[in-house]
Amino acid sequence: MNQNIQQFKADFFKALAHPMRIRILEILSDGGKNVNELQHILGSEGSAVSQQLSVLRTKNVVNSIKEGTSVIYSLKDPLIKDLLAVTKQIFDNHLVDAISLLEVIRNEP
Repeated sequence: MNQNIQQFKADFFKALAHPMRIRILEILSDGGKNVNELQHILGSEGSAVSQQLSVLRTKNVVNSIKEGTSVIYSLKDPLIKDLLAVTKQIFDNHLVDAISLLEVIRNEP
């Protein structure tokens, strides 16, 4: 059973392993968006956005619902928003450590 969970985690983190996919998830944390809205926010062309959405959809990280002529993408699990927040906190902690180390180095004789 542990191996199944570990494989799920590995696959899940592989799905997140691209800066644009992370940014898409950050945007979708605020609510569903269609490809055109994501393109505009990201300042990226549609094919790149669609390609990354396809990966996220295949890995069951986002939902896609057809509304009229548009497809609206949203987070599959709201806990993804929490995961992104925790990841930012970890980054902030690393940054604080780096700043502290820099201060120590600068204050050495």
